[in-house]
Amino acid sequence: MNLTEKSLKNPAILAVITAMVAALGVLMLTRLPVQLFPNIEQPQLGVQVFWRGASPAEIESEIIEPIEDVMQGMPGLDEMRTFSNNTFGFVSLTFTLEADMDRALIEVISRINRLPPLPADADRPQVLMNGGDPSGETLIYLFTQFSDESTLKPDEYTRFIDEYVVPELVSVEGVSNVSVEAGAGFGEQLQIEFDPERAAALGIDIRNIAARVGRTVDSSGGFMDVGRRRYMINFQGRYEPEELRALILDWRDGSPVRLGDIATVKTGPAPTNQVVYQNGRPAIGMRIIRESGANVLATIDKLTEKLDQMNAGPLKERGITIAKSFDPSVFINRAINLLSGNLFVGSMLAIGILWLFLRQIRATLVIAMTIPICLLATMIVLGLFGRSVNVISLAGLAFASGMVVDAAIVVLENIVRLREKGEKPTAASLLGAQQVWGALLASTATTVAIFVPILFLKDVEGQLFADLAITIAIGVGLSLIVAVTVLPVAAERWLKKMPPADERSARAERFSHRLMKLSSTPLRRGVVIVGLIGGSLGLSWVMLPNLNYLPPIKRDAVDAFILFPSGANQEMIEKEVVDVIVERLDPYMKGEKEPALRNYYIITFPNGQGGTLGVRAKDQNKVKELQEIVQNEILAGFPDIFAFAQQGNLFGGFGGDGAVELAIQSRNLDGLREATTQAMALISEHLPGAQTQPNPDPNVVTPELKVSPNDRRLAEVGMRRDDLAAIVRALGDGLWLGEHFDGDKRVDMILKADHELSPEDLMSIPLVTPLGGTVPLGELVNIERGVGPTFIQRIEGRRSVSFNISQPDGMALEDMVDILKTKVEPALRTYLPPDATITYGGSADALERAVTSLSMNFVLALGLLFMILAGLFRSPKDAVMVVITIPLATVGGVAALQLMNLVTFTPLDLLTMIGFIILLGLVVNNAILLVDRTRRGEAEGLSRVEAVEQAVALRLRPIFMSTSTTIMGMLPLVLFPGAGSAIYRGMATTIVGGMAVSAIFTLVLLPCLLKLEGLGNLKRLFRRSEAYGAAE
Repeated sequence: MNLTEKSLKNPAILAVITAMVAALGVLMLTRLPVQLFPNIEQPQLGVQVFWRGASPAEIESEIIEPIEDVMQGMPGLDEMRTFSNNTFGFVSLTFTLEADMDRALIEVISRINRLPPLPADADRPQVLMNGGDPSGETLIYLFTQFSDESTLKPDEYTRFIDEYVVPELVSVEGVSNVSVEAGAGFGEQLQIEFDPERAAALGIDIRNIAARVGRTVDSSGGFMDVGRRRYMINFQGRYEPEELRALILDWRDGSPVRLGDIATVKTGPAPTNQVVYQNGRPAIGMRIIRESGANVLATIDKLTEKLDQMNAGPLKERGITIAKSFDPSVFINRAINLLSGNLFVGSMLAIGILWLFLRQIRATLVIAMTIPICLLATMIVLGLFGRSVNVISLAGLAFASGMVVDAAIVVLENIVRLREKGEKPTAASLLGAQQVWGALLASTATTVAIFVPILFLKDVEGQLFADLAITIAIGVGLSLIVAVTVLPVAAERWLKKMPPADERSARAERFSHRLMKLSSTPLRRGVVIVGLIGGSLGLSWVMLPNLNYLPPIKRDAVDAFILFPSGANQEMIEKEVVDVIVERLDPYMKGEKEPALRNYYIITFPNGQGGTLGVRAKDQNKVKELQEIVQNEILAGFPDIFAFAQQGNLFGGFGGDGAVELAIQSRNLDGLREATTQAMALISEHLPGAQTQPNPDPNVVTPELKVSPNDRRLAEVGMRRDDLAAIVRALGDGLWLGEHFDGDKRVDMILKADHELSPEDLMSIPLVTPLGGTVPLGELVNIERGVGPTFIQRIEGRRSVSFNISQPDGMALEDMVDILKTKVEPALRTYLPPDATITYGGSADALERAVTSLSMNFVLALGLLFMILAGLFRSPKDAVMVVITIPLATVGGVAALQLMNLVTFTPLDLLTMIGFIILLGLVVNNAILLVDRTRRGEAEGLSRVEAVEQAVALRLRPIFMSTSTTIMGMLPLVLFPGAGSAIYRGMATTIVGGMAVSAIFTLVLLPCLLKLEGLGNLKRLFRRSEAYGAAE
């Protein structure tokens, strides 16, 4: 082979190239961004709209429905789901996997621009990438805590964060933005708080206040030429807050009635509609968004340094502390340390196996050096491809550590064999690589090609596991180059003179002779072929575990969901729920009770319907105990409150938490209420370990005061419905008058009553009418008490209730979905309205799509495998014989999974399925070596039986060596527990079991197939060369 020959002739150049590759690999390792998972892009867009003071029904009718109308028929749109909340509407657009998201974004913006006019006080719709989910870009979540000793007033918190905290954090390298979220309200407002009784006594119409203040804007008057100069005319119509107080509204008895006579004017934060606590203190949450490609660990380290400086300086002086919530760097460091340890242990085990077979330190080290060379070269290619270091790519390196030595083992073993026969070092190195080049090319090509279908997966799982496929494929591909260049040169110069290996050869020949007896007669061959292939297929089918979506990767934190009683206001929630939870958590936070807490937070939702509690223990091994305490102690005993706690899931950010969504759609609201009650009971009955969250729960409603105008009385006093609607809003949550620009930023102008009103007070409020005089509001309207929805969800334009059902511990997702479809759904349909439909989503839908895609890719992988083998062997018959050995690996992988399930729950998830695909490329390597050596023996004049026996004898040791090193390299991934180990445990178990069983039984099955003369009658699709050695 020319590459080997050139390497042997230029060892110095090869050494320099190898050193450069190692140096660049180390350099690239320090430059690659480090993060928890690969970057995931989902085919989703979101549209969000804020409308201050609007109810869910108003959001639905005035904003959501118009957006749904303009989005209908959009190319590539797979699902449209909308959410109407208090003051907030959101449209989630999910596209097909084939959709061009850049074109989809342009199309959505174009359609938004075609919307009919929205309410004047509603914000402009904003289009968000990734469906508005910032989890993939979030670096970390922080809380700014305010103590009782804080020098700031509560209404100054948000301004201080915006003006000081945010700029400091954004200045950290790697941070692109800081989003101030939970507890921050809706920013600052110019608030005009009027006394309605005082206004009526002075004859001031509320509508007049709104009209006068709302028109206070600057405007341009164009240009005026004066002499040689041109002046811009700018009308200064905008009032400053001090000037607004002096604004004359009317005259009474020759004296002006000013705005300040009936109202106070001030700039301040909008009232918060959330309760947020961290570690027992009121807090405001901040989401830190990282720059694209930023190193997560390095950025968090710099951010931590900045936080330490701020907490020790300006923040401490004001009685403020900024603390982290869940810190991803902790898990990343744990996972990296575990994988690095597994990589080292696996490499050492593989090297130990090499020494046991070779019993020569130098020969062992020659093979062992291929591991760092290939892995460092892989880091270079990962950097060129723009990849990152994460738990998936590191797992790929750990898997590759036992696979990259396979080619080196075959080459060195052949070189050693030739040296033992008396060949000169140079000739042995050259001939040793040339003789196995064809088999190595075939085995490497099949191993690399087997990963191509994985790269065709376009959903979350394809993006998630692409790094695994790329890492292993690159490592294996590079190992072939190293095996035919670096290794022959190292063997030539480092290996000492080899003693004759008569005893070792004799043992191999005796073992080969015993194997030949199993295939000595047609009957025996038939029994072996039918027994092994048929038994493998049958046992694989019987033992195959049920399916799961993604591995259950748990965080060392407990997440709890709390559903408050209908109509609970913020004061009730804070005093009767939040304060009690804080009091119950206090001894755990102080370490007086176990498990001691690292931190916790409580966030209530803006609509008052529910909230979330997150708790972390100092000891990560006590998370299960903490979950029981949170569920049965911290959240227990609250009347009319539904709550559940569960351990957080790292894959939850992109649908990998195993939760199934069962959605019921109907236009019959009463029917949805009854169906919700029955669904909760049925799910609890048939899935006792599952936690179910209805979204929304139609039985949870908001108390409403329904104000109905008296049109006849309105006409008598000269008022219109829209006039009265504006007055009612001003007497309630506040009337939006427009925006005020203070020279720095724009703030909303809000007109509202200066004190809270009861329904009785509201009826007696005097109003000045256009025709003169005053009338109480109660003469113009009727007020009734009623209820309305707290939250409205629509799927494809129909109101829906979806149940987010968590996956019970120890139950596969396939079993869970089967129970829902066969037991829950039939019973639930008896309670549904006639127009109701049931659909499944979440992990259930994702699993179905992924299994379909993987099944097609599995068939594609088999096809690629066969075509590559047929092309390289120039014989479809030989390709068929190699492919037939695959079931042996399948039964080994399935059996290993079943054994692992006896120790810990290890379902057949997507990563484990990918492990079976990888097995396709690995297990055929042994068969390729045997077939290749058999055909060479026949070309040298041996009979079929003699060629087969010689092939087994010569390839026995490399087969056991390569199989053992692969198994040992992956064994730590199977056995060692730790952070993220569940990601790859199933896959490693499958490969270890499949390789072990396949290596043993391939040596039995393949000689039977090779001796089966009937296969020789198959029509040849390729013309075999007269001398098989021409492939060299």
